[in-house]
Amino acid sequence: MIIIKDQLLLECEKRMKVAIESTQHEFNTIRSGRASATLLDRIYIDYYGTKTQLKHIANISTPEPRTIVVSPYETKFIKEIEKQILSSDLGLNPGNDGKVIRLSIPQLNEERRHELVKLVKKLAEDGRVSIRNIRRDSNEELKKLENSKEITKDDLEEYHKKTQELTDKYIEKINESLALKEKEIMEV
Repeated sequence: MIIIKDQLLLECEKRMKVAIESTQHEFNTIRSGRASATLLDRIYIDYYGTKTQLKHIANISTPEPRTIVVSPYETKFIKEIEKQILSSDLGLNPGNDGKVIRLSIPQLNEERRHELVKLVKKLAEDGRVSIRNIRRDSNEELKKLENSKEITKDDLEEYHKKTQELTDKYIEKINESLALKEKEIMEV
């Protein structure tokens, strides 16, 4: 029975780690005024009839703090890549020399910084909700074990406490990531 409860806690923690990674990945796709290859993670190209993520068909590098260079493996896709970047919500204007695409990351104005901070706060709240939902699911499973007499009421309380500790730990990680991303966005 202890094994079942420990497995539930391990599964709970594993799911919380995935939620953190997902939230941090979402943070990385938000433009902050600095060049980052992850800004282009939401760009997909029609690659021989298959919708393919840009990073799988091109080398993406950041040679300077405010420049992203996209070097497609096949130059015939350069126009399609340029078109998809222009139609994205990134607000970047690609420069195409026929072989590579250069993206200059402009300084964010104050209004745009505040909009991005609001967006990042919403993503953080979504991450916290996800963590709390995982806690709820875990607690429901523990309650089922107690109802079927596989664990005692004392065990239930102990594991509720451990689940809450995990929840607090991962929500704090989201809050730390949020603070760092806010600081990065608000830097001039």
